[in-house]
Amino acid sequence: MPGAAAMRGDRDGAVAVGRGGAVVCRSPDGRVRWSCQSGPVTSQTTALSPGEDEVVGALLALSRVFVGVAARSLGALDEEVTLPQFRTLVVLVSRGPQRIVDLAQELAVTSSTVVRMCNRLVRRGLVAREERPEDRRAAWIVLTAAGRDLIGEVMRRRRESLATMITELSLTRPLAFASIVNALVEAAGEVPDAQWWQLWREAEVASAGQIR
Repeated sequence: MPGAAAMRGDRDGAVAVGRGGAVVCRSPDGRVRWSCQSGPVTSQTTALSPGEDEVVGALLALSRVFVGVAARSLGALDEEVTLPQFRTLVVLVSRGPQRIVDLAQELAVTSSTVVRMCNRLVRRGLVAREERPEDRRAAWIVLTAAGRDLIGEVMRRRRESLATMITELSLTRPLAFASIVNALVEAAGEVPDAQWWQLWREAEVASAGQIR
């Protein structure tokens, strides 16, 4: 990318940091998935009050912290799993078995990108493909027991990291704070933590005969 100061990623996509701190994530076919500017924003599409702007800035800073926590939790594992691949596994916990086209829509990438990701996850034994009688033309991607265990281990590591941060704070109204955060989680289409762990425990996994 011309003018890019740094680029990192794999065949699932790449993140480039260019001049002025602009960050752009591109899919393998060159399409921009998302971009942001690390410096002051000069214009915005949503009108915010000064207080709301402070909240957005604080959440943006917090999101950078969470990216670091996520990367460290994955880096501590023996398995070589990228963040996009891990996000695929998380979707399979939250949404259940998915077709390639459904995963592509959920992850906002092309179907070919999802196929490449799933091929690598299949080789690592973390997901499996299966055919269903009602739709034999489409392959469904299903978690394996190893994939579910890996997700659980990563999430437990993340929880411990976040718990350490929280114990260093003096929250006067922790339940009110949790309620606000859960409202943001639900607004983003995710489920609260307790519900997610329930989904994890009940997640459909491929049988030994399906793993291929």
